[in-house]
Amino acid sequence: MKKIALLGAGGKMGVRLATNLQDSPYEVMHVEPTEAGRARLKEKTGLDCVDGDNALADADAVLMAVPDRMIGKIAHTFIEKVKPGTAIIMLDAAAPHAGELPKRDDVTYFVTHPCHPPIFNDEVTAEAKNDFFGGVHAKQHIVCALMQGPEEHYAACEQIARTIYKPVMRAHRCTVEQIAIMEPALAETIGATLCLALREATDEAVRRGVPRQAATDFLLGHLTIELAIAFEVFPEGKFSDGALYAIDQARPQIFKEGWLDRIFDPKAVQRSVEEICNPPKAA
Repeated sequence: MKKIALLGAGGKMGVRLATNLQDSPYEVMHVEPTEAGRARLKEKTGLDCVDGDNALADADAVLMAVPDRMIGKIAHTFIEKVKPGTAIIMLDAAAPHAGELPKRDDVTYFVTHPCHPPIFNDEVTAEAKNDFFGGVHAKQHIVCALMQGPEEHYAACEQIARTIYKPVMRAHRCTVEQIAIMEPALAETIGATLCLALREATDEAVRRGVPRQAATDFLLGHLTIELAIAFEVFPEGKFSDGALYAIDQARPQIFKEGWLDRIFDPKAVQRSVEEICNPPKAA
């Protein structure tokens, strides 16, 4: 896989990927339908775009840097234009898991997604410490899944994934279903929601008279040690008796019994990815 057609090259993610693919061993054909996107790519990278149909016909791999909800819809527009054996690489599992992809047995479907830089890391430079998204200065892990296609395509697609998300540490091989469990269920339905709940709790402490900087510093500092204990990054660390008592008292007030079963139920995950691809219309 030496020739890559990068779809959506002028978008936010497309520019990130185009930048990381520069000076790589791949021949990249940048495809962007909008004038604004083409101008953005040129401004940020100095790269030009090419005709989409020609790029698709010539590509060994098609890299879809497009919004999650559009992956399936866009794939249907070009699937007949690619040659047999082409790898279609997607950056999110929602559309594949929701059954949104067109049926074509002689192409490869590969899904990859960044884990983003870990909270506990060994970064030392200011640039890496402040690269919260990853893929520029900070190292990150990634997840990958070969949904369909020959086994030998896995290694080739993983290498492309390592290039677009570099610098990469571990690349975890998963199934599409497992990636969908991690996102949206684990990382967004639970993780992002609890992050916003922490912000709301901080705002409430401020409303009750705590100086904002003090409340922020206090919570973020405590989260470091609390996460280190919870995820056994700090094995000798333990929650104090007072903290354990507060946790026992708080859990039934904050969480409804069976909440994990409801969120991770396969039907709930399936419904979530289907609604990401096809948002319910407002009543």
